[in-house]
Amino acid sequence: MHVGCRLRKTLAVFFFSFLAASAHAAECGRSAEGFANWLADFKQEAAAAGISRHAIDASLAGVTYDRSVISHDRGQKVFRQSFEQFSRRLINPNRLSKGKSLLQRYGGLFRQIEQRYGVPGPILVAIWGLETDFGADSGNFATMRALATLAYDCRRSQKFTDELMDALRIVQRGDMSPSQMRGAWAGEIGQTQFMPSSYLHYAVDFNGDGSSDLIHDTADVLASTANFLKGHGWRAGAGWDEGQPNFAALLEWNQARVYSKTIALFADKLRGAEQ
Repeated sequence: MHVGCRLRKTLAVFFFSFLAASAHAAECGRSAEGFANWLADFKQEAAAAGISRHAIDASLAGVTYDRSVISHDRGQKVFRQSFEQFSRRLINPNRLSKGKSLLQRYGGLFRQIEQRYGVPGPILVAIWGLETDFGADSGNFATMRALATLAYDCRRSQKFTDELMDALRIVQRGDMSPSQMRGAWAGEIGQTQFMPSSYLHYAVDFNGDGSSDLIHDTADVLASTANFLKGHGWRAGAGWDEGQPNFAALLEWNQARVYSKTIALFADKLRGAEQ
């Protein structure tokens, strides 16, 4: 066969393969209309990515579009507050008092975690308190439904499509069942609100009981949080306030500067209680 003819045939096969793949790609939307078709296409993508049919069916059967998730996503005005307004509201006397108490109660655990990951107790308690009030309110949104809604929505479709894939991997791995995966409106799970991608990369079984439980197990929750920060460049013994080496790791935890500064301030207040 002539080389030119063979090349044209190869290009034609590639082109039509590309068109076929594109035809099956899940397309985002801006309303509930079209969600069911999107979900059907996403299930095909998940299967092609190696997710088992059992995990897909168990996780996504009956999942519907959640308008309240979209409402939360569009209404994050709290991050537009000044640092003074934001931090004053979140570091209230009750939260500070409970944080100091927990810092003492789990002193031995915090020392073990700092020895392994280099992250001190005040930072972990600050994150724990700000995220879920020390585990009291981890959220009650169905994680799969929340992630599917945000993955379908065009605003940040690729980010949440990836997170939904990782949530399916958590189910496939047997770490959690879909019914156990409940949390915040954006798909965060557990007492310090890990996204599924962070769970897969940084969740640890610190107490050695055979599972990385970020919902019920305090040791796993706090050690996993420390592991996340270490994985994002935390330097043992360095400062964490804005302008200091470890502030960048706090920004990896939450990119809203006002939130990261509030973590740092809360930790400063708790560190004073240790001394």
